[in-house]
Order: sequence, then C-alpha cells, then structure tokens
Amino acid sequence: MNLNRDILIETFQSYGTPRHNWRVGGEFERAVVRPNGAPIGYHEPDGIRWILEQLAKDASWTTVFEDENPIALHREDMANITLEPGGQVELSGAPHKTLTDLAEEMMANRTALLDISADKEHVWIANGLTPITPIAAIPWVPKGRYRIMQKYLPQRGDLAAYMMKGTCSVQANFDYSSETDCARKVRLCSGLSPLTTALFANSPLLENRPTGFKSYRGHIWTRTDPDRTGFPPALRSAYSHERWVDYLLDAPMMFRLVGDQWVFAHGVPFRRFMDEGIDGHFPTMEDWKLHQTSVFPEVRIKHTIEVRGADCVDHTMALAFCALFTGLLYCNTALDEGLALVTELEGYQTHKERFDLACKDGLDAEIGGRTLADWASDLGEIANRGLHACLPDDTDKITTLLERIEQGRTPADDLLAAWQTDPSPENIIRSIAY
Repeated sequence: MNLNRDILIETFQSYGTPRHNWRVGGEFERAVVRPNGAPIGYHEPDGIRWILEQLAKDASWTTVFEDENPIALHREDMANITLEPGGQVELSGAPHKTLTDLAEEMMANRTALLDISADKEHVWIANGLTPITPIAAIPWVPKGRYRIMQKYLPQRGDLAAYMMKGTCSVQANFDYSSETDCARKVRLCSGLSPLTTALFANSPLLENRPTGFKSYRGHIWTRTDPDRTGFPPALRSAYSHERWVDYLLDAPMMFRLVGDQWVFAHGVPFRRFMDEGIDGHFPTMEDWKLHQTSVFPEVRIKHTIEVRGADCVDHTMALAFCALFTGLLYCNTALDEGLALVTELEGYQTHKERFDLACKDGLDAEIGGRTLADWASDLGEIANRGLHACLPDDTDKITTLLERIEQGRTPADDLLAAWQTDPSPENIIRSIAY
C-alpha cells in the first residue's frame, strides 16, 4: 500500500507513552581540535575515523559502515554515536527513567573520549561554534548525505556551511501521553527558545574574534534554510499532528536513499514524491522516516519531542539543560506555569525579534522592560519546583543552571572574559576544554 496523508497522520496519532513510562534522553555533540584550535580530519592517523575505531573496542557497540568508512556506532539500548559533517562526535543517549542514569551514561562517554585522547594532540571542547579555525578549513566527514547537504544547503542560506561544519549543541528528548499533551509541550518548548538560547549561549567567537553575538550558533541557524529551520508560527500557537504532518509533507527533500546510494532529491516536496512518485518510485515508511531527519526546527516531533537549540556547554550545564526541561515538562503544575510565562513573553515583540535579541545579547537582552536574566529567574524557579515534584532525587542536576541564572552570566560571558585576558588560541581552547 502506498503512503498517503491519512496514514501518516494516523501514525502520529498512534504515538503516546503512558505517564508512568516517561523517560528522558540526551544528545550531546562535541568537537575535537588540536591544542591551538586547528581541526582534526576524518582520515588523519589519529583522526575522527580512528576515534570511532577506538570507541568501537567496547564490545557493546556495533559499528555502522558506509562503503569502507565507519560512520556511526549503535548499541542495543538505543544509544548511538554519530558524526556531524565537520567531524563533531554526537552521543545520542538511551532513554532513561532518571537524570542520574542519564548522567552516568553521559559521563561514561565523556570519560571514554578523554581516555582515548589522553596521549594525543586532542582537546575535546564544549562550545557552540568552533572558535579558532576558519570554517572552510574544516574537512568534511565522508558520508553520502553530507555530500548532498554541502551542495544543497548553501543555496538556501549563506551560513549553512557554518552550521554543518562548525556548530555543536545539546538536545533532549521527552515523552508525551497524547496529542493534547504533545501540543502543550511543543508550545512551551518552542515559545521558550529565545530564553533557553540566551541561558545556554556559548558561541561568541569565530576565527578568534568576537562575533558580536553571545550565541552566534543561534544566529547561524537563522541563515541556514528557512524551509527546515525555526518553527512554523501556526504550529507554535496551535500544534496538531495533522498540521505537523502537513509541514513535513511540504518541506523540500534534500536527498533520498536508493538501495545503499544517496541521490539528490532537488528540493522536491515529500508530498509530491508521495502523490506523483519519482522515476516511477513511490516512498516507503523508511523514506518518510529519513525525510523527518532532514528538517531542523527548534522542536522536532516524532515518537518523542526533541528539544533543540542550546549551544554545546560543559557536562554540568548540558545535564542542567536536560534537568530544566524535565522539570518543566514532567510536572503538570510547572507546565501550566511555564505556559503562562510563554504567554507573557509573547506579549512583547515578535518571536524572531526576541530570538535575535537573545542570540546577540544573551541574558543581558531586554524584553518587556526586563532582562532575560530576570525572565530566566522566573523560569528557573518554575523548573526547580517541577523537578522536585517529578524527580526529587535528581534536583541537584539543575543546580549549576540556577547558579548561573542568579549570577546573570552565560558561558559566553566566561569565554569572552578569557579572550580579553589572553586571546591566544591555546588559552581559548583551554578555557572551553570538555
């Protein structure tokens, strides 16, 4: 049976997890560079391929190859280690019942990366944008979908290559019980994106010069591809699975996987592929799943809700990002209070204006006569109460974030201070070492 719109909507409507089975998953991208900030390529003797091969010595991982190249690792508990276009290494963790379990997985991965690199000229960095090397100097990872993306996306946005090869982020995945529950959570997460971008801002440097942005990574996303970034206003205010499916159907396709070959899709909307076919072929459910991985909105909905959009930060702040949204999304009272805060924020300027201010000025930005640090104080209190209610044994995981909110200081502020003290590449890399 060919796919059709009704089948896709029904598939989303079949999703939903009972509350007692809700879990949290984290996704952590990290870059590795030389001590002077120079990039490390895939094919170098101790490069990205070598790193994957070392990680794969842990027998719990299964290596995924493309042609002769190892490109990912997979584990039976649903965890994956994958490569971004510029060699960034991402742990997509397993779903966990507690933040303590999530933290153990994240820290085990961190330890593995540091141990592998201990006697190498490697420094793993926690930063939203590689701060020293020009983007053009970063080698591409040899993956078929990236060969297509590097040709397609720069036609859609002048900073697309910066997004692909230079940025790193932290993300988290959350369950929902029903379409109604999903809609409330999507509204919260998308509405908060300017504030959370400011809270986790950590990309103020490019080619070892201040960019004028606390989160230049956030700004880069606004100049990547408007068809697949940001978040549709209609979905922000009134999400439904039907509207989400229509958004995905109308999103242009970058690529298709035919057998084991990646082929250009030339921007054909998935809806046309479904209705008319391409070269006599009509999409399967696997094609649909692949297409969903090629859109990058602030919030992405699948079986779970993927909360995106924070700069890569150190391990304590990365865990705090997961804790923040756990407290907001898994406690009904906190969710109600968070939605009220979103409604209040939306009374000032447009979402784009709020987001641009957050990218530029971080917690110093002013919205509605209040700094984002002040708004963040309200948010932190709501999330902290929610975390105490839903996971009382994990409340320490948000402490680092609450301390930063009280100080009104982002990781970007720390990096800029380090740059002002000593702008040498070696000092900058030491300042953001993971």
